[in-house]
Amino acid sequence: MKITFYGHNSLLLEVSGTYILIDPFITGNPLHKDKLDIKSLKADYILLTHAHQDHILDAEKIAKNTDAIIVSNYEIAMHYQEKGFKVHPMNHGGNWKFNFGNLKFVNAVHTSSFPDGSYGGQPGGFVIEGEHKNIYVAGDTALTMDMKLIPLQTKLDLAILPIGDNFTMGIEDAIIASEFVACEKVLGVHFDTFGYIEINHDEAKKKFNDAGKDLILLDFGSSIVL
Repeated sequence: MKITFYGHNSLLLEVSGTYILIDPFITGNPLHKDKLDIKSLKADYILLTHAHQDHILDAEKIAKNTDAIIVSNYEIAMHYQEKGFKVHPMNHGGNWKFNFGNLKFVNAVHTSSFPDGSYGGQPGGFVIEGEHKNIYVAGDTALTMDMKLIPLQTKLDLAILPIGDNFTMGIEDAIIASEFVACEKVLGVHFDTFGYIEINHDEAKKKFNDAGKDLILLDFGSSIVL
């Protein structure tokens, strides 16, 4: 399983020859908007954690280019289905076996509305199982006790957690979240994009290290392989 970081909460997973794009916000990212032509991206599925613009901005363009299936909560899926896109609706606690493996839609504590203010359903995260590797994509969320449910069913190899604070968990809460989900390896996302969520990278890594955790902060376009 290969995971490539495209800024903010945008990730591309390559699992068993399938390309899974998560929360594509690339052309509007002030730090990276000129670093990638989104027409070059491959996507079989586009997973959306919630409806905020900084998570869905490029979903339509990429879905048109790739004919990808958009996977999200029921309200978001119906929003795109009405526009003619292929969708797969889910809701909290639900599992579905896709060609790349099992996908579970799990709880997140945040808000969710489209840029025009219309209702975007309830936010969520994803537990993805594929190629004998299991990852948790938390999406935008506060620290929540529901995270403790995940390791009761799934042993994680990686937790992808927001660490920028203000709109989501910060460093300290993300360390606790890694305890809740019983995963020592964390990929940090949702940081630095805006002034509200800028972090000190060295300080963040030290705090995770002091807690016995490994915090990975990728540069734009960099990848890790599990």
